[in-house]
Amino acid sequence: MFSYNFKYELKSLLRNKWLVLLTIILLTLVLFAGYNGKEKVNKRVSDIEKANNTVKEQDIAVLKTLDSIEKGLDVNQNSRSLPTNPMNIGYSHPRVAAMYPQETAFIATGQSDLFTHYVQPKAYGDSFFFNHTELSNPIQLLFGSFDLAFVIIYILPLIIIAFSYHIFSLEKENGSLKLMASQPISIYKWILQKTMLKFFVLSVIVVLVLTIAFIINNYNFAENLTEYLYFLLLTLTYMLFWFTVVLFINIKVNNSAKNAVSLLAIWVFIILIIPAIIAQAANTFYPIPSRTKMITEVRALKDEVSKKQDKILDNFLRDHPEYASNNNQNYSFWHKYLASQDLVEDEVKPLVESYETQLLKQQKWVKLWQYSSPAIILQQSFNDIAGTSTTHYQQYRSQVAEFSTKWRDFFVPLLYNNEKINTKLYKQLPTFEYKSPSYTSLFFKISIVLIMSVAFLLITRILFYNKSKKGTIIN
Repeated sequence: MFSYNFKYELKSLLRNKWLVLLTIILLTLVLFAGYNGKEKVNKRVSDIEKANNTVKEQDIAVLKTLDSIEKGLDVNQNSRSLPTNPMNIGYSHPRVAAMYPQETAFIATGQSDLFTHYVQPKAYGDSFFFNHTELSNPIQLLFGSFDLAFVIIYILPLIIIAFSYHIFSLEKENGSLKLMASQPISIYKWILQKTMLKFFVLSVIVVLVLTIAFIINNYNFAENLTEYLYFLLLTLTYMLFWFTVVLFINIKVNNSAKNAVSLLAIWVFIILIIPAIIAQAANTFYPIPSRTKMITEVRALKDEVSKKQDKILDNFLRDHPEYASNNNQNYSFWHKYLASQDLVEDEVKPLVESYETQLLKQQKWVKLWQYSSPAIILQQSFNDIAGTSTTHYQQYRSQVAEFSTKWRDFFVPLLYNNEKINTKLYKQLPTFEYKSPSYTSLFFKISIVLIMSVAFLLITRILFYNKSKKGTIIN
């Protein structure tokens, strides 16, 4: 029975021009989405490389100047701006703290359209925390980015619905279902096989199209095969979920027109309404303090601290006698400023932590309720694979904050010990290297989507047999 059903349905599908049109549409969407995602990644890399090249050019000029000074040559430069002054280097020649995109970044834009990918922490100025976000197009943020994740999560279910919304009801409306029921075969097994065959055919098309998109984007399968396989597994389990939903509605409603409307309503509920409710609930239960208000409070606090810098400097030197004993000089602005930074950070810490705490609570809330919708599961998983998740940007921000402190602390002993920057010290300036966090196992998330699919299959089976006993499945 299975082989006959397989051959018959396969011939019907191959003769149907709809399958060819579907393949062309899907190929076009996927290739454009892959291209769009890659363009964003290229722009991101280009911006980082421009900043790095600028730093390299500055380094060449600074090293030449330092070399000339060490050789006793005259330098045509204002004495106040000489690179031998540690704070001139700390302020005017910062390193690039960059978050380079992973090779899988073209899959999902994630949070990369909200946050900056490189900064240059200086020895003076606002904390990196306040410069973490970048200005973005509000229209783009509203509708999201057209990437592979968008095509799979939003558009692929619509294609599945259009491909199979009348998979069972059409047989009833054409009158062939009664003829099928008169044969010594199980109607449920027949419709299940028919559904799985369509799932198989569409899966083959999707896998081929996605693989082509990866190849065109010069994806390194040898080094990143695991991410590629995870991506395909997530996509296939998501497709299976929607085919089980289609099968359920076909048995439950059993009318082609009503099937289409019901499935579209489910699509809106699962993909749009549930994520919106979860996001709104997170904002309601765990509101984030106003970022603008916080920045204003921090700057007011800095102004207040700056008025007490002389007293703060005295306390700092008492705590660090190794600096006081080596200096018989008038302390400059930089001495007072650096001495006050620890106090400023201690005062700012509660404000920043309140922001961070609420943000973490929101993320825990989303992670807790992500299993209410396979669309959220897939979006979170794709962001993890692409390296554009909220977790990745939090880690980046945390690592840069640490580097910012390390950068400033490099110049403190030089300043207080009245040491000059030379070529050797300049080459020892701290550098930043981003370490990507490891994402949690995706097998669990894949299992959750599979469990959802099995649940729909069980419900569909029970519903089918109940309708069969009442005689309403055919009539």
